[in-house]
Amino acid sequence: MCKVDPDAGTYGCRTAPRQTPPADTDGPELTEGDIARAVQRIGLPSLQVRIQPGDETLVNIPTIFYTEPRPFARSVDLLGFGIDLQAQPIRYRWVHGDGTVRSTSRPGRPYPAMEVTHRYRQPAHGVGARVDVTYRVRYRVDGGGWQTLGQTLLAAGPVAQLDVKEAAPVLTRP
Repeated sequence: MCKVDPDAGTYGCRTAPRQTPPADTDGPELTEGDIARAVQRIGLPSLQVRIQPGDETLVNIPTIFYTEPRPFARSVDLLGFGIDLQAQPIRYRWVHGDGTVRSTSRPGRPYPAMEVTHRYRQPAHGVGARVDVTYRVRYRVDGGGWQTLGQTLLAAGPVAQLDVKEAAPVLTRP
């Protein structure tokens, strides 16, 4: 680009910077935040805590906790893109209802496994136990390669009521 400044009587040329063509801004842009919000709207499976021996247990006796994870896979349309979603549980947070919690990477198993147990120290009526599950989410856009969402997502489980009772041994035969 060349200019003449008639007041100063100077003439100069300068090369103009190359103009980059504007990006196509007509279509919507999809972000990980959009995908995370879509997963939260759909809702990840909240898992029911399973308790053995049942809805009653005894003080100082190991109470078994476990849950039964379910596979999660969905396909959704989001901002004109086809999104495939898969979620895998990676952490279980066991809320015992007596103020204590425990985290594991496994869902526990029923008796006789005793992988996840808790000993209640005080009798109580209607203790609210639950399991909260942290999920890792993978997604792909329009059939492309799988990517992992940059954040994990939590699904709080429903509360199961449990009575903690106290019992004393009784000698019945000498």
